[in-house]
Amino acid sequence: MAGTTGTRWRHVLPWIVSIALLVYVFGWATDWKRLEDAMRAADVPLFLLFASADRIAFFLVWTLLQALALRRFVAHVPVRSVVAVRGGSELLRTVSNPLSDAAFFLGLGELAGRRVDAVLASALVPMLCHFLVMLAMMTLALPFLPGGIGANGDVAWTAGVLWAIWSALGTAALLAHRGRVRFPGADSIRDWMLRFPLAKIRPFLLGFVALVLFDVTIQQLGSRAFGVEIPWVVLAARIPILYLWLTVPTLGNFGTRELAWAGLFSEYGDRDTLLAYALGTNAVFLVLNLALGLLFLPRALQLLATVRRARSAGDPIPEPLLHDPTDL
Repeated sequence: MAGTTGTRWRHVLPWIVSIALLVYVFGWATDWKRLEDAMRAADVPLFLLFASADRIAFFLVWTLLQALALRRFVAHVPVRSVVAVRGGSELLRTVSNPLSDAAFFLGLGELAGRRVDAVLASALVPMLCHFLVMLAMMTLALPFLPGGIGANGDVAWTAGVLWAIWSALGTAALLAHRGRVRFPGADSIRDWMLRFPLAKIRPFLLGFVALVLFDVTIQQLGSRAFGVEIPWVVLAARIPILYLWLTVPTLGNFGTRELAWAGLFSEYGDRDTLLAYALGTNAVFLVLNLALGLLFLPRALQLLATVRRARSAGDPIPEPLLHDPTDL
């Protein structure tokens, strides 16, 4: 009974948090008249261009790097099959990021023969690389922020805590790799380190370096379209904090992005303009996620149905799925 109650709360709590944030941001903390004025004053076509470029770049880079992780560490699954499954799962991102990711990894597991390591490889390798690159960018930007470290305690504390977590994970992995200390999970960690040497991880790090630099630049340009001039180094230091906020489960990130953006960059624009930019970004992302989902969902469902029918019948997976002429 206790287990059932706990499971129920894990499903219900995110919705409670989401609704509370949405009510606070849009029902109490937002002046809709001033928000509308900020929207009208913006260069909307330019903003739409930059916001769309940002979302499409994230989709392409993440999908290709996850496909690379799957092919390099697990199975030679065609890239276009991974793109189809990832694209189809974007339909769920209009509601929830975790729900979309769960659907994507479930689909990858089907394509790779229901192997748990397929999900782990395609999830953990890119995720950890992205985390490390964002943390490094935040740390490098910190000394150059206006007012220095002393005037940016939130960035310094966040970077310090994240580096402490990363160092603890790294120390545990190193000890497990050398076999000097025994603790639960040490053998699994050692196996993963042997499987993912640094030489094989390098392309993922370089890919995410390019992505985060592009992301910071495009968000600076998008902010300018709303008349808000935020220095590049400030965005580089604080966007990682924004992404930490976005881990709070909400409906399509509405509520969390607006609240975080207005708080993180309050020195560079009035609250209503910052809220308008964040709300516009969420709206563009929602439309693009919907478009990507509707575009790729039929192909994703067709692929998964074909795989399941073949597996149920004990037949080999169809050749067009196993071999993509465009793959090297």
